Amino acid sequence: MMRTLDLRGRALSAADLLALVPRAASDVGSAVDAVDALIQDVRDRGSAALLDQAERFDRVRPAAVRVTAEQLRAAEAGLDPAVRAALEEAIDRVRRTTAAQVPAPQTTEVAPGARIVQRWQPVARVGLYVPGGKAVYPSSVVMNVVAAQVAGVGSIALASPPQAAFDGSVHPTILAAAALLGVDEVYAMGGAGAIGALAYGVPDLHLDPVQVITGPGNLFVATAKRAVKGVVGIDSEAGPTEILIIADATARPDYVVADLISQAEHDELAGSVLVTDDPALADAVQAALPAAVAATHHRERVTTALDGPQSAVVLVDDLAQAVRFSNAYGPEHLEVQVADPQALLPSLESAGAIFVGDHTPVSLGDYIAGSNHVLPTGGQARFASGLGAYTFLRPQQIVEYDRDALAAVAAHVGALSDAEQLPAHGDAVRARFL
Repeated sequence: MMRTLDLRGRALSAADLLALVPRAASDVGSAVDAVDALIQDVRDRGSAALLDQAERFDRVRPAAVRVTAEQLRAAEAGLDPAVRAALEEAIDRVRRTTAAQVPAPQTTEVAPGARIVQRWQPVARVGLYVPGGKAVYPSSVVMNVVAAQVAGVGSIALASPPQAAFDGSVHPTILAAAALLGVDEVYAMGGAGAIGALAYGVPDLHLDPVQVITGPGNLFVATAKRAVKGVVGIDSEAGPTEILIIADATARPDYVVADLISQAEHDELAGSVLVTDDPALADAVQAALPAAVAATHHRERVTTALDGPQSAVVLVDDLAQAVRFSNAYGPEHLEVQVADPQALLPSLESAGAIFVGDHTPVSLGDYIAGSNHVLPTGGQARFASGLGAYTFLRPQQIVEYDRDALAAVAAHVGALSDAEQLPAHGDAVRARFL
């Protein structure tokens, strides 16, 4: 079911490994023209464009783009008690974990009367995107909103595609999660148009532009985030989800199989990769997959994902090679199911989040571990991090010198300004001592 990539006995450079990593055939650039047109349409026609796009892509025309306060209250009141309890627990755990990501201000006195204050200032307004295609993601509401709230963001706009099953409104579980978190600005809009609306604003909806847009989405959403980057900040260009499992002879094949399937059920382009130095484990996993896939709810989707070029069983000589392969891959989710996972952790440099041991499956992180599940995909973990409070914070330096402190370095400023042939810089200092 999953193809095998045998790297044993091969001396591979970092470039070789990068060329070998399995990826989905997804090209963000392929949708640029279509996305640009959709965003421009929203800029030109406002809510009328959003309604037309909803009818075209979501097969429903909402009665209104902005969700009412009454709809939010009704969704919260109608929320299943078990789901409410789970969401409240997730909110609490993610909030406590995220609080550790906000640095305290620091003051450095570089000389008497000369000090630099480092502070981390939140943006004032953000737009959070919650997808609504193949599944419903109230957990993504939690991850996005809590991170922004902990950072100190005061204004939050949430967008999620309209649902034909709910007369063009946002899915009620999404609305209930927003209501639980105190978010009252919610819009039934999806895809590239929604990203454009958040970035540029929609005057006839009284939707003001945001400063940062976060949240996962499909190819069109990822392309739209690339298109508006620079107008606003973004978290990343989220692509199909992925899991990479490093496992040795001590790993349980049934656990590995369950975890590979758990990510494959997201999307036909989802990537599931097992990297192991134990051929017997690889064989056991391959043997168990068909029956396990046949028994799962989204068996057709899972089959397509596991059969795709983005999924593979990778055989390596040893765990050191497994680590090198994983670092080249840069997985969104990395599981470590080996006898001594702590020995590998210092060398595992590139991963959105790392799940350690037999009893820490990725699905725990998707919902209630306390970590954030909005993570870099497509190898972006090699240079980017997942969503957190820091996504919405800007480090700033506040500089304050008194007269004596400035006098002590005036000659240095003058010397450097002359060396750079910018004499007015030195003159600006000398003017204070004439």
